[in-house]
Amino acid sequence: MAFKWIDLTNFNRRTVPNVWDFVAFALILAVFMAIAHASRGMTAQLPPPNVSLITLDYSSLPYYALRTTLRMFLALICSFIFTLLYATLAAKSKRAEMVLVPLLDVLQSVPVLGFLSFTVTFFLGLFPGSTFGAECAAIFAIFTSQAWNMAFSFYQSLVTVPRDLREVTDGFHLNGWQRFWCLEAPFAVPGLLWNTMMSMSGGWFFVVASEAISVGNTTISLPGIGSYLALAIDQSRVDAVIAAVAVMFVVILAYDQLVFRPIVAWSGKFRVEMSAGQTTEDPWVLRLFQRTRILREIADAIAGQFTRFAYWKVRLPAAIYRPAGDNPQASRIFDLLWFGLIGLVTLWALYEIEVFVTAELSWGDLGQTIGLTLITMLRVVVLMALATAFWVPVSVWIGLRPEMARRLQPLAQFLASFPVNVIFPIAVILILKLKLNPDIWLSVLIIFGTQWYIVFNVIAGAAAFPNDLKEAAATYRVKGWQWWRDVMLPGIFPYFVTGALTASGGSWNAAIVAEYVKWGNDKVAAHGIGAYIAQATETGDYPKIVLGVAVMSVFVILFNRLFWRPLFGYAERRLRLN
Repeated sequence: MAFKWIDLTNFNRRTVPNVWDFVAFALILAVFMAIAHASRGMTAQLPPPNVSLITLDYSSLPYYALRTTLRMFLALICSFIFTLLYATLAAKSKRAEMVLVPLLDVLQSVPVLGFLSFTVTFFLGLFPGSTFGAECAAIFAIFTSQAWNMAFSFYQSLVTVPRDLREVTDGFHLNGWQRFWCLEAPFAVPGLLWNTMMSMSGGWFFVVASEAISVGNTTISLPGIGSYLALAIDQSRVDAVIAAVAVMFVVILAYDQLVFRPIVAWSGKFRVEMSAGQTTEDPWVLRLFQRTRILREIADAIAGQFTRFAYWKVRLPAAIYRPAGDNPQASRIFDLLWFGLIGLVTLWALYEIEVFVTAELSWGDLGQTIGLTLITMLRVVVLMALATAFWVPVSVWIGLRPEMARRLQPLAQFLASFPVNVIFPIAVILILKLKLNPDIWLSVLIIFGTQWYIVFNVIAGAAAFPNDLKEAAATYRVKGWQWWRDVMLPGIFPYFVTGALTASGGSWNAAIVAEYVKWGNDKVAAHGIGAYIAQATETGDYPKIVLGVAVMSVFVILFNRLFWRPLFGYAERRLRLN
């Protein structure tokens, strides 16, 4: 395939800019100027440890909001690249799937604080004396709160593409590259988009931990909403907390209008259905760009180049795509070698963890962490069951009504991104004043890291549910419980399993924030592995951090392998739209 640069001379000579071109160019210029302004401080000299340049002056909030938003979108770009490569490889290769999917379970189970505890030193050493090292650590921390959810969603979509659509691509003799870009990637777009919004909100949820980096006696505060909130909580400034939340809401509303709402409207073309019974969205940003002349010419030229890219006839070596069944004996030998290698790497990793931990800890500490992890697991299971019972019907109701989904979209993003740290003053004051049991009442905070994964995925499933199937159900007068049992629940089940799987990991992460809360000099802790890891991070006790993260990861992997993965396989085998 020979790629060509976009030839601007082919544009219609009578095409001249109109007023909408100037408005759109002004909007794009404003965005680029904001990015340039926010990025100037990312390479400045790093201040001395424990010296914070953060101020609670309200006038600093717009600049802090720009810095935080830039970090989150950089992390989102990295998450997209990771998702396309990682999830595609896991879905296309059975041997890679054996490693990559369990590894994704491990990565999802490792808390943000667990990553920060070890990556901060690496990035600061990579860029000594520069703020860019701390910025990379913060972006990586936000990346870890976004990427796993998006990868699970994309993987789930790739393995549940309707079989009849695959047969159509075989009939047109599309190769693997063409099938991916013409069928599989478009089919995955609606679910991936909603999970992208959820991932963006998840980044806000952990923005305090990623910008106010505190490990042991070392604290690094980067300019941003998260570090502003951390300082406000440390100084018990309720007015500053309210101001930060207000600015955060304005930022979320802005990128919802400028980015996500136009993309949601664009993704409507990828719905799998045979009838067109739903009205499409028409956001003002999309209308603005559709009325331009020059920008539409440029967009059409780029789209043409992408079409050539998608239809590229890639000729891979036969050894790459030859079916495993061509040589069963060689395949079995390769499988044995592959499993042996995986086993050796796993044993080596467990040995290294055992050597590092037992240098300062005993087997009694292991028993303590297992008991604390069981307590946290009980909290996670109960809260996920409550979230499922309440939010699945509500999310289906929203997803089946595009106009309602459009109106509630920014509110849902704001609520999903609402940092649980903001509720700390209320939680601490109520628990201390009323002498409540922290083991019960702090558990409620975990729901903020659980419910929205389920909400966004079920809304995506209901919104992507084929309109012709809904019309068939209405024609046969399928109503009530029968409609839920035979029509809607099977249709959204793959999306729900994806959401519940990521919600499970999100809940374990949220437990670290929720089980150990501070407001000024007051601290309240519940019994659980989350509080164990948070307190170990605060004191810089690395063996306890490693032990807590390792035990938590083992529990999450076992829970996913024994419960969620069988459900995922059932959805893939029995509930695929064919």
